[in-house]
Amino acid sequence: MLKYGFIIPVYNHGATLESVVKNLLVHNLPIIVVDDGNDQKNKDFIAEVVKKYPLVSLVTRKKNGGKGKAMSDGVRRAYEMGLTHVLQIDSDGQHDTGRVACFLQKSRENPDAIICGYPEYDADAPSRRVNGRKIANTWVHIVCLSNEIKDAMIGFRIYPVAPYYKILKHHAVLDARMGYDIDILVHLSWAGIKIISESVKVSYPLDGVSNFRMVRDNLRIACTYTRLCFGLIFRFPILLVRNLRRG
Repeated sequence: MLKYGFIIPVYNHGATLESVVKNLLVHNLPIIVVDDGNDQKNKDFIAEVVKKYPLVSLVTRKKNGGKGKAMSDGVRRAYEMGLTHVLQIDSDGQHDTGRVACFLQKSRENPDAIICGYPEYDADAPSRRVNGRKIANTWVHIVCLSNEIKDAMIGFRIYPVAPYYKILKHHAVLDARMGYDIDILVHLSWAGIKIISESVKVSYPLDGVSNFRMVRDNLRIACTYTRLCFGLIFRFPILLVRNLRRG
């Protein structure tokens, strides 16, 4: 039996969390909120949401560890709750929650697959973000020997919990921060999990708070790709044969 839920990692976006949660309540599914070592102001926002909405459960990290550690803790909680699938969504309100129903239906039709979003940008999207993604996704195609993944950086996707949990148990070295969405998706692709891409609108409010730091996080992502390239060396024959069979 398929059991779905949501995971929302939160860092510095406590003020927008309630709006995201309210948009998800219509689906009547458990919502796991991960407090990734927020300051007291953001903790207060999170606490209010948890108190107000019974479907919301809280995972608290004492220190900020990055999106990767937050998602990992969220997936562990989902596994303990007996959930089979989780939809990851950011807490900043940039993702179009109107697409959730489509993603859920696509996942129910393809329960062994990851349903991964790719962004439809609005007119306000920073050009450096758009162009940077093109470069990043080119490297994803290289390390996967496949064009199956349209976008590896968006934080809007449905994971089957079991293979994700297995990756966490056997791969201790995963990027904990901005490279994590790339890292986990590539590892799951290497593990043979099918990835189906669906579009989702992404907006960038003028007053939005970004956790992305241009120099630091681009360096982290570059290190992630370097490590993945080394990982590809050992997997190259297997991936080549698999992708040739898929056509």
